[in-house]
Amino acid sequence: MNIALWIVAGVLALAFLAAGLMKVSQPKEKLAASMGWVDDFSPGTVKFIGTMEILGAIGLILPAATGIAPVLTPLAATGLAITMILAAIVHGRRGEPQMIIVNAVLLVLALFVAIMRFGPQAF
Repeated sequence: MNIALWIVAGVLALAFLAAGLMKVSQPKEKLAASMGWVDDFSPGTVKFIGTMEILGAIGLILPAATGIAPVLTPLAATGLAITMILAAIVHGRRGEPQMIIVNAVLLVLALFVAIMRFGPQAF
């Protein structure tokens, strides 16, 4: 089970790191071409979301890998799960059901890591 958790955490970390880096490094106008939701938020908010995704991705791996404050790993997973709930709400309001499916998959994976790392597979 520990290996499965590491794999899921790694996949989540890569996904959120890539998404976060894109939001932080590209102007809002360029992001709007593929992410229509950014039009509903200020550039600062979009950068903030990207920064939180990057920090969440780091938090999924680094504390557990180094053994320094490993409780941050399930906390990061919980934070990313909350982010996906909020993202699903935004996509629901915008009438984008295909994006809600993506949010739901990432939510389930993040919850899996959070629950297992807080519980039976804690560090």
